[in-house]
Amino acid sequence: MILRKPSMVLIDVDGTLVDSVPDLAWCVDEMMRRLGRQPWGEAEVRNWVGNGVERLVRRALIGRLDGEPDEAEFERAYPLFLELYAENTSKRSRLYPGVREGLDYLASTAIPMGCVTNKAEQFTLPILRDLGIRDYFGIVVSGDTLERKKPDPLPLLHAARHFGVAPERSLMIGDSVSDVKAARAAGFQIVCMSYGYNHGVDIREARPEAVIDRMTELRGLFDKAA
Repeated sequence: MILRKPSMVLIDVDGTLVDSVPDLAWCVDEMMRRLGRQPWGEAEVRNWVGNGVERLVRRALIGRLDGEPDEAEFERAYPLFLELYAENTSKRSRLYPGVREGLDYLASTAIPMGCVTNKAEQFTLPILRDLGIRDYFGIVVSGDTLERKKPDPLPLLHAARHFGVAPERSLMIGDSVSDVKAARAAGFQIVCMSYGYNHGVDIREARPEAVIDRMTELRGLFDKAA
């Protein structure tokens, strides 16, 4: 697929800019211990990340991607997780290789950039600040900024209105089928990272415009764009 050069770029956080699983997994495992249950370990938790922390906690309680835990157990577990994650939002999380260079390239083009994530604002802003990338973004739309989040198109369209850019001139950069669905519904183009959190499914199956291994590859994509 041929990419059209965008007039605005929106970027996801978890699995796109930041490998946040080390912190999320630590919090999940500590939550499980406090509940008197066995921890899962980082490799297992990595398959469950990508739809917000509430869904992550529900998955941890049942040990699988789909289904619902006992609601009383969830009501005990969720506040525990929130308390743990508030203190461990960015202690172990890191930018993926090439992210800072990719952001520097985008900044050099003067294309407006925004951040659109399903992570709650109380966790989003600290992780962006702690990892030194908050100032790249003219708008940050978190999972609780609006009444709906990805895969609903509302957060993307909200950011497009903020910058005064038409959806067809806009690009979303993400890592999951949720990002692809949101972009398609909003009329955006979508480029995905090969390394992100998509529950073990190759993101190429979702047919984004392009899949790249490092954000530094955006320069080549933009150079070839129509």
